[in-house]
Amino acid sequence: MTEHHVVAGALVRGPRVLLGHRAASRRWYPDVWDLPGGHVEPGEDERAALARELYEELGVVVTRVDDQPVLRVTEGDLQLVVHAVRGWTGEPRNRQPEEHDELRWVTAAEARRLALAHPAYVALVERLGGSAGAAD
Repeated sequence: MTEHHVVAGALVRGPRVLLGHRAASRRWYPDVWDLPGGHVEPGEDERAALARELYEELGVVVTRVDDQPVLRVTEGDLQLVVHAVRGWTGEPRNRQPEEHDELRWVTAAEARRLALAHPAYVALVERLGGSAGAAD
């Protein structure tokens, strides 16, 4: 059984995807750039967890998500599922500064220069940034 079932959202705005810099004090993945999201709670499905986490972390209400995840990673006891979020209400803001000390909209070129939580994120930002997406 997966001990850490994590869902993350790749908010897409034109050629950019929103990343959060994980605070250096974080136990898991400190001092790297990551997609917003978090653990799926017992009895919760992935989409509900995604909506909850993005509201808690960013203050946005998700209105449009791609039908299928854009990335699935299983490594040891981690299962990470990433969904492309193409519509939301509200302007993303950092509501949990103890988790992320900065939010930034990045292009693929910018993502290549950052320390990322997972190496697959560069190709993901490149792929998603090439397609249209904007907030409602």
